[in-house]
Amino acid sequence: MCKINHSAAAVGVGTRLRSELVRFLISAGSERGQALVEFALVLPVLLLVVTGITTFGIALNNYMQLTQAVGIGAQALSVSRGNTTDPCNTVSSAVISAAPYLVSTSLSFTTKIYTSSTASTSYSGTSCSSSSTTTGAAGNLTQGQAAVVTATYPCSLAVFGANYASSCSLSAQVTEIIQ
Repeated sequence: MCKINHSAAAVGVGTRLRSELVRFLISAGSERGQALVEFALVLPVLLLVVTGITTFGIALNNYMQLTQAVGIGAQALSVSRGNTTDPCNTVSSAVISAAPYLVSTSLSFTTKIYTSSTASTSYSGTSCSSSSTTTGAAGNLTQGQAAVVTATYPCSLAVFGANYASSCSLSAQVTEIIQ
């Protein structure tokens, strides 16, 4: 008769299972380490790309605000004939009010008022005050003639301290007919 020792067979199976488990854990641990190293190598590039996209998005948003605000400023100028002694202030005030997230001291304005189809006068800055509505810049507002409003705003495309477009400037221009 043959006797089988069940306790010895159980010990052999348990040892085999333990060695397989140890081998699995060692191989799984090395794969986790590899993924961590790969992530550490890719992370700086990923952060650079995400930060660059965000910076470009902010510059694009500033451009959209500037364009919309200049349109509003030109509309305010076009309907202000006879109602203002300082058309440049009318433009700058409307633009600054319409673009509250832009730094108002960084905006620069040029207003060109046509007195005929060929003659025009350009004014730079936020003021071109006249003594009355019929003289100076206010007197140049001629019904049916064009007024061109231009505004510029500096932009920054800096990513992690490196400015990739140091001379970047946003500009918007709108032409309106004086009413």
